[in-house]
This record gives sequence, structure tokens and C-alpha cells, in this order.
Amino acid sequence: MTTLAPLGATPQPGSTTKKSFGKAADGQPVDLYVLTNKSGTEASITNFGGALVSLKVPDRSGKLADVVLGYDNVDGYVKGTSYFGALVGRYGNRIGHAQFVLDGKTYTLAKNNGENCLHGGVKGFNKALWTAKTLSTKDGQSLELSYFSKDGEEGFPGNLTVNVIYTLTDANALKIEYSATTDKKTVVNLTNHAYFNLAGQGSGDILGHLLMIPAEQFTPVDAGLIPTGEFRDVMDTPFDFRKPTAIGARIDQADGQLKLGGGYDHNFVLRMTMDRVETLAARVVEPTSGRVMEVWTTEPGMQFYTGNFLDGKALGKGGLSYPRRSAFCLETQHFPDSPNQPKFPSVVLNPGDRYHTITTYKFSVEK
Repeated sequence: MTTLAPLGATPQPGSTTKKSFGKAADGQPVDLYVLTNKSGTEASITNFGGALVSLKVPDRSGKLADVVLGYDNVDGYVKGTSYFGALVGRYGNRIGHAQFVLDGKTYTLAKNNGENCLHGGVKGFNKALWTAKTLSTKDGQSLELSYFSKDGEEGFPGNLTVNVIYTLTDANALKIEYSATTDKKTVVNLTNHAYFNLAGQGSGDILGHLLMIPAEQFTPVDAGLIPTGEFRDVMDTPFDFRKPTAIGARIDQADGQLKLGGGYDHNFVLRMTMDRVETLAARVVEPTSGRVMEVWTTEPGMQFYTGNFLDGKALGKGGLSYPRRSAFCLETQHFPDSPNQPKFPSVVLNPGDRYHTITTYKFSVEK
């Protein structure tokens, strides 16, 4: 059951604590909600951009470390361009040429990534102030975030009502449940953009992490990182992670796709079950600490990104720098550019229907 401790209280096991996180550019107060489970694992989430600010999980000796990149206060998120931990929408990932056609009408979006639209446009959901509410749940400590995206916001049609529930379970899992409804036909693709380093944020590169993705195909991209529409087998390519492989083992191979992304920045095709239950999308092991993270999702795709555009210039939590490849992302999603790709799973949401996806990050240790 979730109980909200007084503002500024010290986090206690099995509780949720609300803290001040600063003020947005317009002067509105921004809060930080610290969810703590019964064993002391801790997830901190701000209502600015719905960002996962901190996630402290134990290593094999029980020592906690913060395994996600982020900032110490809201100013970093206001100014930041890397989407650290953010809720991304209305359309996560890229839409080619910043436009799409729906029922014969062309919708034009912001070109904020070369010729393309990235992560919802100039002011995506990651720059919005969400309404927060703590919930009583049987699974653990829960926080519900809500946002109303007006018809025409960033060029997208329909008034979209969005709800995201973060739950930190007593089994050391962080569950994210997304839902949305619209009053006009639209496209939706929501995700979380957490950057992980299971050795601890700011502790070096992630090239030694062992990654397993049980995907037999990925979607290759063009020079603008827009999918070509092809489904390519991972076999005999650097994209074959069906067996645990160090992230850095093949990242610098002379492969055309890796050169385009400066490393991995690609969508993997997951096995989606017809009954929409969560299936395993990835398993990551950090050998030194023993930390293990599994990603489970109802989504058909997952973007694997190796922090290729991080440059160490923007200082993160505790004044630490985040250089290139110091974190990885596993963004569960529908595929990039799906509105323009008829062979990809549909991202269309109709009035009367409910968009609903679930992704869970499960943490454990290997001895």
C-alpha cells in the first residue's frame, strides 16, 4: 500500500516520499517522488517529463548504487537534450521527413533531428509538467502521472489523455504501465528513455556489460536513422545478441549499420504474443557488481542504443560526467517511422479504443 510521507521526510522502506525538485521555466514548482520498497531499493521520479531520476538497486553484496543517468535538479531536465529517464511521446523515436498521412490527410511535424521528427518534437512529453498522484496498490509503491496533450500539439491530431503508472515492487522490479485515449484518430508510441549503467551512473563505459536480446530480426536504417522498411536477420551480423555477448564485442566492427548509428541505435523485432502478455525482451549482466536487469514488455519492438551521442559536457548527478557509451538504453516501443511503414505494426489509435502497454525492469544479482 502506498503512503505519502510529509514533504522533505527521509525515505523509509515501504513508503513514498515527496520532495521539492526546483521550479520549471515558468516558475511552477516541480516535485520528486521517492518510491522505496521493503528491502530499501529506491526509484525517484519527477513530474517534470515524468523522468526516472534515480534507481538504486543492490549488487551481489547488497550495496546499493544508482544505475540510471540523470540530473540533481529540474534545471538539468529543462535544459537537457538527451532525454535522461524521460517519458517520451507523443511518438517515441523517429518519424521520417517529419510527416505522416492519416486517412488521406498529411500531418506536418517539427524537424528536430535533421529532416526527421524525434521523440515527439520540440516540446515533447519529456518537457511537460505531469500531474502526479500516489496510488494504493498490492504490488508495491506506485505513482500515477497524467498529461493532457491538446489536439494539434506538436502537429499531432486529437486530444490525447495519457496516464503512466510507475510501480516499484518488493521483488525489485520497476513496472511502467502506459495508457492513452483520444477523441480523434491519431498515432501514439510511448516509451521511457532511461539510460542504464549497472555498475553505477558515471562509473565508466558499458562495453563490458553482457547483453542478451532474444530477437531474430532488426530493422536496418538509412543515413538519417530511419528504418528502410526491411526486416533483416541478426544471424551472422553484429546485431546477434541471442546469446549473452559483451556490448562492446562488435560495436566497432566495419559494419554499415553500426557506422550509421555510431554504434547501436536500432530497433529489434521482438516476439509479440497475441494475448499481449509481457515477454522477455532483454537480459543484461554487469559482471563486476553482479547486477542483472531483465526487460519484459508487451511491445513488439525495442530500441537498443549505446549512448553514442553522449559527449561528457553536461554534468549529471553528483557532478559526474557522462561520456560517450557510458550508458545504454533499451526503449520498448512500436517501431520507428511506423506511420509511414505499412509493413510495421500499427501505431494508430482510434476514438473509443485504449492504448495500453506494459514494460517491467526486473533486477536481481548473479553470485
